[in-house]
Amino acid sequence: MKKLLLILSVNLTILTFAGAIYVLTSNGTANAGYAAVPLLFDIVCIGGYKAYKNKE
Repeated sequence: MKKLLLILSVNLTILTFAGAIYVLTSNGTANAGYAAVPLLFDIVCIGGYKAYKNKE
């Protein structure tokens, strides 16, 4: 489970930066949710990863 959360966290971080770049290159016409939604799930995955890491 810990490894899965780490992999998801890395993928969601990449999606967050890709979404932010997309919003910035579209001159703000794209919705900021393209970056905010993956960031929210990324924070949850990082929190879960840290919780599992501290149990060991």
